[in-house]
Amino acid sequence: MRYAPLLFFAQTSLLLSVGFGSANAMSNNGHHSNNCSNNGHHYGQCSDGEYSTQDEPSSTSTAPTESTATIESTESIESTVPVESDASSSASAAPTESTAPSDPQCTWDSSQLLDPETWAPVETYEYNTYSTPVVGPGAIDSDIQAMVNGMTLEQKVGQMTQIETGQIADCNGNLNETAVKYWIETWGVGSFLETPGNHGGKYSWYSPKLFADWTDAVQKIALENGPQIPIIWGLDSVRGANYVKGGTMFPSGTGTAATFNPQNAYSAGRIGAKDTRSAGVHWAFAPVLDLAVNKLWSRTYENFGEDPYLSSQMAKQSVQGYQGDYKTDRTRVATSIKHFIAYGDPVDGQDRSDRYIAKHDLLEYYAPPFQAAIDSGAATIMESYSVINDEGVAVSKYYLTDLVRNQMGFKGMIVTDWGEINSQALKYFTAKDVYEANRLALADTTIDMSMVADDDTFPNVTIAMVKSGVIPESRITESAARILQLKKDLGLFEAPYADRSLAETVGSAQDVETVRNAIRESVTLLQNNNNALPLKVSEKVLFVGPTINTIRYLGGGWNMHWQGPTDAEGDAAYQGFGDTILEGVTQLIGSAPEYYLGIDIQGENYTDVSAILQAARNADKIVIGLGEPSYAEEFGNRGNMTLPAKHIDLVNQVAAATSAPIVVVLVEGRPRLLGDIPKVVDAIVDAYLPGPYGGLPIAEILYGKTNPSGRLPITYPAMESQHSTSIWQPLYMDYSPQWPFGFGLGYSSISYSNVTVSSDTLSVGSPITASVTVTNNGPYDQKEPIMLFTRQHYRSNYAPENYRLRNFDKVDLAVGETKTVSLTLAAEDLAFWDAQLRKRIEPAPVSVVINPYTQEDILAVVQLEADPDNVLEQGVDA
Repeated sequence: MRYAPLLFFAQTSLLLSVGFGSANAMSNNGHHSNNCSNNGHHYGQCSDGEYSTQDEPSSTSTAPTESTATIESTESIESTVPVESDASSSASAAPTESTAPSDPQCTWDSSQLLDPETWAPVETYEYNTYSTPVVGPGAIDSDIQAMVNGMTLEQKVGQMTQIETGQIADCNGNLNETAVKYWIETWGVGSFLETPGNHGGKYSWYSPKLFADWTDAVQKIALENGPQIPIIWGLDSVRGANYVKGGTMFPSGTGTAATFNPQNAYSAGRIGAKDTRSAGVHWAFAPVLDLAVNKLWSRTYENFGEDPYLSSQMAKQSVQGYQGDYKTDRTRVATSIKHFIAYGDPVDGQDRSDRYIAKHDLLEYYAPPFQAAIDSGAATIMESYSVINDEGVAVSKYYLTDLVRNQMGFKGMIVTDWGEINSQALKYFTAKDVYEANRLALADTTIDMSMVADDDTFPNVTIAMVKSGVIPESRITESAARILQLKKDLGLFEAPYADRSLAETVGSAQDVETVRNAIRESVTLLQNNNNALPLKVSEKVLFVGPTINTIRYLGGGWNMHWQGPTDAEGDAAYQGFGDTILEGVTQLIGSAPEYYLGIDIQGENYTDVSAILQAARNADKIVIGLGEPSYAEEFGNRGNMTLPAKHIDLVNQVAAATSAPIVVVLVEGRPRLLGDIPKVVDAIVDAYLPGPYGGLPIAEILYGKTNPSGRLPITYPAMESQHSTSIWQPLYMDYSPQWPFGFGLGYSSISYSNVTVSSDTLSVGSPITASVTVTNNGPYDQKEPIMLFTRQHYRSNYAPENYRLRNFDKVDLAVGETKTVSLTLAAEDLAFWDAQLRKRIEPAPVSVVINPYTQEDILAVVQLEADPDNVLEQGVDA
């Protein structure tokens, strides 16, 4: 048997053992398509990773009227998912081992296959746009309250329990219907998560049809068994529907932020929601709103950069894109903004390490993106891994009750990250045992759902605690009501099954062009000595490097699989949904250029170096693509930020062999130190992680068909000690990175007038405008980001920041065109949190500066006037 025997604990005394949390109810071992086992960490896979006709269920469920949240009846639905049938019925009591779900005869070798589904996506489609703000979670409807009041304790706890899909996959990679019934009937589980492609499924990348077959089959079982309440399915659709075959993947968070155009965050959310919903999934664990402060951190690329204001603007549009009017529009999903809070500044740069952050700094820098998302209607929040100032987040009253609910005003549902309650005992030692970890989470926080993932600890312990009087049942009722309200808001009581008609829009030409436009705005030109770029079609250009002829490394992590496609899968797994830089160049110039690999992505083995050096001597220009292998979370942990030595050495060998201009294209999830590369090459382009459709846009930028307009959303360090250097660090500290926040070049000459301000006094309630005239002197049309920063000259008792981004815009400038751009600035923008958790303003002169690192002295000085004793907001302290 592939599943371990089920373990049940009927005696409360046994729940006190720390060993309880390590016992998986159903082991997922053997179900991965690689050699990395499920160690309790996120998604249990190391390096893993397709479109349908409109097959509908043979009958849809009978929907109630909108005013009710009860399902009257559910007719039969035929699923095409191969299932493991079970003739016996399950008892409500804990079954003995003989009734535990078991695998069929195992005939599969665990080598995942390509999803065979093909389809012809529509060219274009229509979608709803919303001019009014998203209406987010609010009070519990009366029908939902009546429903939850009529449920048993066990049913309510079941709604609070989330299980990963590997627990319902059999050893042949198919859905195990017996296992589904077990979780539904025995525990009343209210939510499943993840893709079978990451957890024992037969296929590497599930098409909308086969994914929906899986989720619909689970939904049918849920509606016919146990409490008969629809399942809500969660998925990490963090950059589009990256786990749905053909789903249009956008650039990673930093790449999207580099566009300085929040519309791209909106589009990523909207398209990602539609494609996610096509698979029968209703809930996206996105957007990711951690500030990327420590650039060594493996999750840097997932976020919208290091700046609170930029991240907040992207957060607003991302939430609106994913959710739209999610209470009526069934092409949208609920968001789960994550990871609350301050996950992006681990003390040593390693994933899940402690963060030491003063509370007033947390409110000043790390909270604003979450506040912006909450104010934009975010439906749910995912709490953060690990600890802050040694305090476990998942058991923290301050972070998960006082701050998020009482101060920030969040009314929606909170879910944990993967196994994070049990990790308080098993990883961080912030609880005596698993029982105590669950008690603290329920007693001190407002967590509503436990992403238990792989075992029955949460429902087992929680039921026991309520029955013994340790936790009041009212606490459980409150969370169950929020979960059921979310299900109603998403329409699951009316239409629980996938909308199969959405599949025809997945991978549409309209979506692909939208993502390519985002990439065109994202790619950032960091250096261009002697106008080495753009390339000319007439030039003989040599292409070298491990990121030039690859799709998978353009995507990085969270790309088909958690860790991206495996070595065995390679680019073939994309089945045509994407293109390489080499393919983009070939399409652009009409013939395949000369190309050599040169070095592998890990920087371990040289290839064809002699041939490369000979070809370089005969080339007009050389383009070298460098970067990182795919990774996510702790699999991306590193001890230093420097590119592999052989990557740098290869560039130096080429530079020594030729006087021809050299261009380096970086494909990277975080800024890697470049050694002496900036000194020996002419041009450097940062493509971030553009996603599978990055090849053509990068080629267009290299050849000048597109003028680069991306700007760095992070500070690019010059040395290891600058790993946490940021634009908003104190003014007195040295800020001399390789490239500063907001930096980026274009191919045109852009001139700026000086700043004019509508008033030289900035006071509360009286915002001013700062205007600048911008001219494109050619020779290319240009999209120009215009950023307004402030620098306060002094601040009583508190060091002011180097610069704070306060506003920005991005304008289109034709050759020869001049535009005047006006940006608003309010005195309240300069309010700050002090150590007493008071938000207030200190009067002082303030420099209002436009694009300080791409232009010189485009500034005006205004006087900030305010009563420093006037408290605009008082923070909640623990």
